[in-house]
Amino acid sequence: MTDNVFNFVCKSPSGKDKDLSDYKGKVLLVVNTASKCGLTPQFKGLEKLYGQYGDKGFEILGFPCNQFGHQDPGSNDEITEFCQLNYGVSFPMFGKIEVNGSGADPLYKYLKKEAPGAMGSRGIKWNFTKFLIDSSGEVVKRYAPTTKPADIARDIKKLLD
Repeated sequence: MTDNVFNFVCKSPSGKDKDLSDYKGKVLLVVNTASKCGLTPQFKGLEKLYGQYGDKGFEILGFPCNQFGHQDPGSNDEITEFCQLNYGVSFPMFGKIEVNGSGADPLYKYLKKEAPGAMGSRGIKWNFTKFLIDSSGEVVKRYAPTTKPADIARDIKKLLD
């Protein structure tokens, strides 16, 4: 039984296992991303948050997903390169995953159970749904895809203080 986010193992863009326990003690923002979405410019805001709080015990974990309008069709390498070249993304990106359905990544199954969406829905509605995790690995809050990264700063700061 998984009791927090730090018990999961995810895949790096190169396909290697990445143990989320490496982030123990840090506040995390977990985001399902896409390179060809109307919300893709949020990468800029996410990177700004990472610049503000990254050295204070905060990490953003990006999980590319192609389930919404096929807006992230590239390979893991292409996605990583796109994020770095176009938005200067320096926070960790992971391998492409599914967030809904029978093939949903176990991490996302857990996140959706711990922080359901509007009216108790479990599904992820779109790209750039965000989950805030405290330093003990507990899911604190779920944010809608349209929530701007800057609007999460106050909650991040509260968890870091």
